[in-house]
Amino acid sequence: MSLINKMLQDLDARGGGGEPALSPQEVKAVPAMERDRRPLIVGGAAAGVLVLAAGGWYGWQYWRSHNAPAAAPVPAARVVDNRIPDRPRFQEPPAASGAAAVAPSPAVSAPASAQPAEHSAPAAERAVPEPAPAKPKPAEHVTAEARREESDMPAMVQQRKAMRAAAATPATGDGVVLRELTPKQMSENSYRRALGHLQEGRVNAALVELDKSVELDPRNEAARQTYVSLLLENKRTDDAIRQLRLALGIDPRQPGLAMVLARLQLERGDPALDTLLKTLPYAGASPDYHAFLAGVLQREQRHAEAAQHYRDALQLSPQNAVWWMGLGISLQADQHLPEAREAYNRARSTGGLTPELRSFVDRKIEQLSR
Repeated sequence: MSLINKMLQDLDARGGGGEPALSPQEVKAVPAMERDRRPLIVGGAAAGVLVLAAGGWYGWQYWRSHNAPAAAPVPAARVVDNRIPDRPRFQEPPAASGAAAVAPSPAVSAPASAQPAEHSAPAAERAVPEPAPAKPKPAEHVTAEARREESDMPAMVQQRKAMRAAAATPATGDGVVLRELTPKQMSENSYRRALGHLQEGRVNAALVELDKSVELDPRNEAARQTYVSLLLENKRTDDAIRQLRLALGIDPRQPGLAMVLARLQLERGDPALDTLLKTLPYAGASPDYHAFLAGVLQREQRHAEAAQHYRDALQLSPQNAVWWMGLGISLQADQHLPEAREAYNRARSTGGLTPELRSFVDRKIEQLSR
């Protein structure tokens, strides 16, 4: 207001300069905002400069965080497994290079207020502290654990053996484990293949499979008997005799094979009595075996033994006329004439003789009746 009064006084002193003086109504006070406009402008300019500076600083920090070199890889923390007690473990102190590797980079060490939230989290994840070294266990705990390990040793050994056996077991590409066959099972498989070849008429292939079967399992009686039968049908007598001797040498408790071998030996003029006598204890109550042995003994002129085996056979099967005739021959040769004539009569009355044998019995009866 003092400035306005001074201006009015100057105008009054000049006398208006030929211009009419201003009335008091036309004079207005200058507002306070117009008086302080210059400081506001200066302040606004300063604020703008600060805003630009702050934006530039933020941009610089953002560029540095995205273009800064990658931090050195942090070594993996050593995990101490305390679930299974073991001998005390002493961890080596961390090296100086490890401490330097986990030091934060310049971008990470910036103040939290100047870093965006989305860039501070990865830096915190990269800074992994080194675990503290494990403390050694007391001596009494070590002793208890050592004893527990010693007690578990047999179980661990068995488990390792089972794992080695499983690893050694062959397997196909589909993961199917193949179980190894025993020689007896392989022999049975060869015998079945031989039967299949016989049904198809492939005799030679069947002979090969049968030979393999008895070689794998010499106690496969079914395969051995089939093999011998095929050899005899194909006139391979020497091979049949060899197989029969092998079979009786392994197990003499096979009277049927012994009778076959003895018959083949008789045909070739070889001694057959030893073969029959070796298997006699296992013949049991077999009338055919006793009668066959009696016939071999009769050929060897051992009539007393032959008569006894004929009696054993007839006791089991009294309706065999041929055996009664054989008993009569041995009794007559051993000078038991009445008993011989009775045996001949039983042979004639029983029947079943061929015409030639019947004529032979009639002549013997007539001879003993004189």
